[in-house]
Amino acid sequence: MAGPQSRYWVPGVWCCPGESGELLLRMREAGAEVTVVGMPGVKEYHSKLGYPVKVDVAADEVSADDFDAVIVPGGYAPDRIRRHRPMLDLVRTVFERGGVAAAICHAAWVPISAGIMKGKRATCFFAVKDNVINAGATYVDAEVVQDGNLITSRVPGDLPAFCRTIIAALK
Repeated sequence: MAGPQSRYWVPGVWCCPGESGELLLRMREAGAEVTVVGMPGVKEYHSKLGYPVKVDVAADEVSADDFDAVIVPGGYAPDRIRRHRPMLDLVRTVFERGGVAAAICHAAWVPISAGIMKGKRATCFFAVKDNVINAGATYVDAEVVQDGNLITSRVPGDLPAFCRTIIAALK
């Protein structure tokens, strides 16, 4: 990929299998250096179907300055990620310094908890819509919504558009 050389992806417990696997594949195909960041002491996460994702480093061992983007997959992972302060600090700091913050499906909970949704346009899984609105964002029902360096998407079926939008934003 042209431009910055590092990319940053945050998994969590019980990530959606299609989202985590396809995101990793598409980012690597585009030439991104992907670092899977997890919670302290966790070496591997498993999707809802049991597919493994190896953790490269714990969130409290990295600096947001080393990353150009944070991509949060959906599934059950975001509910765990939003409770972990080092994960939220990374998402917020990457976003605040101009890096891409991307979230799909239930992952909208993470930018909400990181405090970066207010005043933005965003989409998400329909069950999270009220949370997006209550965080001060404008909900848009579209396969992908980009508002500056915030990129959001609704469901696994939107992954092609979501990945294309992230890749374009990082070039």
